Amino acid sequence: MPTPVAKNSHAELSSALRPALLRVTRMLRNQRADQSLTLTHLSALAALRLNGPMSAGELASFEKVQPPSMTKILATLEGRGLVRRDVHPSDRRQAIIALTPQGDSLLDSERRSRDAWLNKRMAVLTDEERGVLAAAIPVLVKLADQQ
Repeated sequence: MPTPVAKNSHAELSSALRPALLRVTRMLRNQRADQSLTLTHLSALAALRLNGPMSAGELASFEKVQPPSMTKILATLEGRGLVRRDVHPSDRRQAIIALTPQGDSLLDSERRSRDAWLNKRMAVLTDEERGVLAAAIPVLVKLADQQ
């Protein structure tokens, strides 16, 4: 027997799904190991972890922020010992920004904090409900990966 949502149009499904995703995402973002850093700071650290060392300009482009904004972000992260500046291998005038072990450790703490919160929330679900969520993961990834 199809669920009532399965009978809905794309627009109705979108309207029903969007607020639920937003609420869960907002709540998950608030589960922070270090409240002194902004989500923008954490995003820059995560980009460095994902893509490896890069110039400040490349990082600004990747994060879709203006270079002066990235300069401020990096100053904070560098001041906290979460990133370091290395000399560019082919252009000594440029610096390459790299994640430090402290930055890597902070990202791990953030992930553990959020995983613990989500794990606690999911513990109240039935096996069937957890199965529905597990089946939805590839679909949500597909939605997120669309350009």
